[in-house]
Amino acid sequence: MSRIGWTGPGERDLIGTCAPDASSLFCPPVPAEPPFERREDNISIAENAPVVVAGVDCHSQFHHAVALDDRGRKVGELRFDATRKGCHRATGWLKSLGTVREVGVESSGSYGAELTRVLIEAGISVVEINRPHLHTRHRKGKSDGIDAEAAARQVLAGETRIAPKDTTGVVEAIRQLKVAQDGALKARAAALVQLRDLIVTAPAEMKEALSKRKTLRGRATLCRRLRPDIARMHEPSEAAKLSLRSLARRIATLDEEVVELDSQLDPLVRKTAPRTMALLGVGVGHATQLLITAGQNIDRLRGDSAFAHLCGADPIPASSGKTVRHRLNPGGDRDANSTLHMIAVVRLRYCDRTRAYVARRLEEGRTKREIIRCLKRYIARELYKSLRKDLIAIAQA
Repeated sequence: MSRIGWTGPGERDLIGTCAPDASSLFCPPVPAEPPFERREDNISIAENAPVVVAGVDCHSQFHHAVALDDRGRKVGELRFDATRKGCHRATGWLKSLGTVREVGVESSGSYGAELTRVLIEAGISVVEINRPHLHTRHRKGKSDGIDAEAAARQVLAGETRIAPKDTTGVVEAIRQLKVAQDGALKARAAALVQLRDLIVTAPAEMKEALSKRKTLRGRATLCRRLRPDIARMHEPSEAAKLSLRSLARRIATLDEEVVELDSQLDPLVRKTAPRTMALLGVGVGHATQLLITAGQNIDRLRGDSAFAHLCGADPIPASSGKTVRHRLNPGGDRDANSTLHMIAVVRLRYCDRTRAYVARRLEEGRTKREIIRCLKRYIARELYKSLRKDLIAIAQA
């Protein structure tokens, strides 16, 4: 059975589609390729090396890295120890795959802090990656390799351009001191509450003896002088003496710890941010929190709007259709947001310019809460400029 239009091998059909050397009305003949000529070009290996990006899912004991080429193809995967030696091993592995364009590190401020430092020391650009979206986990599941690949694809797509905080300068030292100070303050507050509750349930004669002091601090001083009888620990009165003395000693120890940390933190913050400390309403605690929020490399933020967003002090667009409105930002660093609020409250009382602004906005029909939100945004702009000058001066010193 013959096909219509076909006249035999090597021939052409009626519309000229079977013979490769025949032209048609719609497809012009393909020009012949020139013969391949081998040329010896002085091209270095680095110029021919593929460009790769990587993503790392960080954990306390191990990290998992996945590398992709510039077309999104997976070129390698590595699981390595979360030690400095393991981080150097991962850096060498990445460089062996080609030219490393960028590495996305998840948890760059916690589990991935050491890896971030090692990569930056090696001259590799690092960006901060958030954990994968729930939609990704619903579609692909959850594993270290999947999370690392998702991080690498975020870097490749340019979805994140956030540089991690610099943890090698004075701001990191301030953060560590503040963490210890906050822990001591919370522990002291908890011990005082426990002491108060035990005094309430203590035997009547002990409660009367401790009631000679009116303040809880004074009663804690008396509790440190109690002498329980260890041989009679089965009696509630002796157990109460031991418990109260233990709590009172703990409070005294924490007092000494807080004083020691304050003596180191106060001069360090004043030396680091003198311009910020000179602003009205900004104390050592406020400047400490703002430095930690901004980070040593404050240039990673685009401007005061990015800093305000980081502090949760900027309005978020919530428009739809014909409705044009904004809402509060519930995210950001809530400690920094609280710091801005306290500065605004101080200025409402002591700053003439702020009081004039409030009076004008009240006449316009704004509520006090709305005015304070506006003040926090203005304060964030002022603080960003002063913090930037302070941190640039430190970098240039």
